[in-house]
Formats: sequence, structure tokens, C-alpha cells
Amino acid sequence: MEGFKNKRILFICRETYSKPLWFLAKEYVRDNEVAAFYIMSTECCYNKCLYNENTIYQFKENLKEVKLYDVADICHKYTEDLKNKPKKHPTSKHPYNVVYGNREKAGQFENNTYYSPVDIEYLEKIEEEYTSFKNLNLQLMSSQENTRHYHFRYYWQYTDYDENLYWLELNYKKVISVLDEFKPDMVLDFNDAELQRTILNEVCTKKKIPYITIEYSKFGYYKLPALHNTLGIDKYVREKYEENLNKSKEELSEMYDYIMDFREKNSIMNKEFAGTVTGKYKKDSLEQFAKEMLGKYIYFWNQDHTAKNRKLKKTDKRLYAETRAYIRHYWQVNILRRKFLDKNDIFENPVEGENYVYMPLHLIPESTVFIKGSYYIDELNLIEQISKSLPIGWKLYVKEHQAMLGERSVEFYKKVKEIHNVRLVQINYYDDPKPWIMNAKGVVTIVGTTAYEEALLGRKSIVFGEVPFTLMEGITKVKDLNDLPMLIKDFGEIDNIKSCAAYLQTVKDLGFEIDVFYMMDQADRIMSKKAEIDEKFLSQLEELDKFYHAGLLHAYEEYGITS
Repeated sequence: MEGFKNKRILFICRETYSKPLWFLAKEYVRDNEVAAFYIMSTECCYNKCLYNENTIYQFKENLKEVKLYDVADICHKYTEDLKNKPKKHPTSKHPYNVVYGNREKAGQFENNTYYSPVDIEYLEKIEEEYTSFKNLNLQLMSSQENTRHYHFRYYWQYTDYDENLYWLELNYKKVISVLDEFKPDMVLDFNDAELQRTILNEVCTKKKIPYITIEYSKFGYYKLPALHNTLGIDKYVREKYEENLNKSKEELSEMYDYIMDFREKNSIMNKEFAGTVTGKYKKDSLEQFAKEMLGKYIYFWNQDHTAKNRKLKKTDKRLYAETRAYIRHYWQVNILRRKFLDKNDIFENPVEGENYVYMPLHLIPESTVFIKGSYYIDELNLIEQISKSLPIGWKLYVKEHQAMLGERSVEFYKKVKEIHNVRLVQINYYDDPKPWIMNAKGVVTIVGTTAYEEALLGRKSIVFGEVPFTLMEGITKVKDLNDLPMLIKDFGEIDNIKSCAAYLQTVKDLGFEIDVFYMMDQADRIMSKKAEIDEKFLSQLEELDKFYHAGLLHAYEEYGITS
């Protein structure tokens, strides 16, 4: 492993995604100053339990040379400062007034007025200084904790605007203080979800601190170093794509062959999804179902009673989700998933020969959508807009995401089915995306993999956010909903093979084959003494090391920094 020398390295850590980083931190701390910043409230504040024993407690107990930061202090402050906040939600029949900026009266409730601890002048200053990519309201969209009204995970409490603003304020102060104290030469990450990462992107950009995380290219296991928390397409990727686009067919022959082979395959699902819920089309046996639910009960018993975290959960349900709601959610999801994978009265089969546009839904909440498609996460509204835009006689085929099956409310499905030219199709009618794509006129997705697959098959699609594979010809990013009828009418085949080959070559030139799910699972098994460090895991760590080195060089180039 090449490693770094004499650098100040800050790892951003959250739950399962932090586990591979622990092994890198163990290597890097030999020749560098290393710190880890844990950003998840529950993970930082809970006593040691099954949930966090192989994440933050691995650093606390087995890697004490690494300086540790977390958000526990602001979690406690948040709870304390809002403990006297009225329980009544502002949208109720008798709302209260909120007054900002009077910290001496913060937490008091007098004459129907609540004096908020939010420093609105500070946030106004922050919005002026740290919104290179998104304003503060859009930044709040990056966490499922602050967006309950957009998703179906009811174990999270609804939060009002005042509560969201205070959480935003505290996190900005925390992120800035960590960066100012540790003064990292680089910030290394393994994911893009949650508010703190969105804040880090803004602050690091302003301070010109290289911040590198993982972007999924959709081509095999290849990952691209992302310099701005996967927002947009990095300049170095665009430049390499344009360079490859100017190459001859002979120079891109390997990618041409890959595309022709892809078009001949019966199954095109990305191998990275094998063994995950995204690739599951059959229901579990009753034995598997019972084992999973028993595992959940054991997990939460350990968390609440063995580790004595139940009392903390009662202090603030906005930060620490209630166990009973979790269990009820998992039970409901499993029951409904089993029902919906059988023949049912919600989903219907496609009609042979029918003209349709294919729209696969997303996992909600999901960082890909909440961060990259923030304006379009209301999928019901999006379905309505697309249905209005179809040529007469065409249908919109809406297919649920496998990982979302059982999680989305039945009421959502009923509303979709009320739209006269929409079919909510059976999720496992086919066990691969290809038949859905090839039988459709075209594909519409927020930022989904299906658009990438559609392009490789030489067909046009529509997306609503920007991801690397939108470089390929045939994928159109919607800028105005009024353009939808024209774009849909223009669906069809396209001679885009050179553009696709140039994109794949770009990914191969710049990317690194990192199996994220394997790395997280194997890291956990090694920490739990269920496996040993083997050649495959070491090889993946070395690939991750090279990934961060490459990302740092790209960041240096962007910021004009000399190493």
C-alpha cells in the first residue's frame, strides 16, 4: 500500500460505511496525523452495542492513536435547548409564533410565542458564505431525519422548520470547528449521505480543502473519485470523456466489444447488486422471515436493554428513533413484501404490444435522489407530470424499486393507480431490467441506473439530475417540465455507441474497481473475529488507497495546490 506521508488526514465516518476506513486509518496513522469524524447522532451517543461496536468503538478502543470527533456534544445541546419547545406542531389549528434571536428567552412559551434558540443572523451569514452548490433549504434535503414528509420511514419523527434550522446551525458550527481545529490536508469519505457531508462539501470548497468520496459509475465495480460530494460531474471526468470521444473506433475497440456483448445478453443487471435486496425477485421462506425478525428483536434488545440506551431514546425522538416504531416498520415491510411478490390486487402485469414509457421508482430516502435530484423527490407528482406528457394512447408503466417493496405506503400505490394512463406493474414479472427496457418506447427516471442501461442498448431516456453516465448521448436531463412531451415523443433508437464507448473508456481510465458492499461486509466479519484479513480484502484496501491518491491529485489540480 502506497499510503500518504506527513499529511493531516480526516476520515468522515458513518455506520457501516466507516468500517473499511478503519483499516486504512490504521495504516495511515503510522506516517500521518489522522482523525475520524463520526457524523451520526445515534452512533455517537449510544453506549456500546451491536449497532456501533464495530464502528466508532473500534476507534475508541482499538485505534486510540487516531483523534476522534463526533456530534455527541451538539446532539445534547440540541435536545437541551429544545426541551421546552411546545409539542404542538405549527401546522395545527392553534399554531404558535416563533421568534428568533432572543437567546435569553430561548425555550420559553409565553403568550402563544416561542422564543427559538436559532441564531437566524448566523444562518443568513452562512448562506452568503457557504452555498456554492445549494442554498440552505436544499442542503436540509440531504438527511432523512429532516425530511420525514418526503419518505415513509415513520420511525423518524416529523420535524418543523425551527427544529431543522437549529440542527443546521449546530452542524455548521461543528463542521467548521473540526476543520479549523484539525486543519486537514485532505478529507476522505466513503459515502455521500447526510447533512454533515453536504455541509462539509460547502465548507471544504470554500476553504479549498480536498474532499474526496465515492461516485458510482454504474460500469461494473468501477468507482470514480468525486470532489464535491457527488454533485454534478467533476471537470476532470468531463475532460477525459471529451478526449476519449475524439478517439477512433479502433482505439475504443475493447469498449465497442463490451457494448455489443451487453446488447446481446439476456440479463444486464449490474453484478454489484447480486445478493442484495435490489437483485431480489422472490420472497423469502417463512424460516428466513422468522430468522430476520428474530435478529431484529435481538439487535434492539441489545441496544435498549443490554447497552442501556432506552433512556436516551426517550429524551429526543427527533435524533433517536423509537424502537417499537423500528420493529413495527420492519415487520410491516416484510409482510407486505411477501404479499406483493405474489399475485396481488395492487400490481398488474404488462399488456403485450401496448405502447408504454417505463419509469422505475427509486429507493426513498436515498442519497442519490435526495442529493442529486432534490427538486424531484416527490415521485407521485413526477408520475402525474409524465402521464400528462405522454402521446395519446401510450401508457406509463411504473415499477417499484425492489428495496422499496413493502416500505412505501399502500395509499401511494392507490393514488398512482387512479391516474387513467398509468399502470403500476408487477415488480417480478421479469427478473431483469432488460425486457422492461426493450419493450418500452423509452425510459424516464430521476437519476436511476436504468437510463445507463438504456443508453448502452442504443435507446433514448430522460433523467432529472446529473450523474456521470449522463455524458452518454441519448440521456437527456430535463431542464423544464414543459419539454417533457417533446422529449417523450422523440424516444427511440440512437446511434450512440461511440459516445457510450468513450464514457466506459473514461471510467476505466479514471476509475477503480472497488466492491463497496464486499468491503463493508468483510470489514465487519474481520472485526467480529468471524474472518481473517485475506488477499482479496488487502487488494481492495490497496485499490481504495490508490483511489484516494488519484482523487487528491485531481483536487490539487482543481484548486491549484502543489503537493
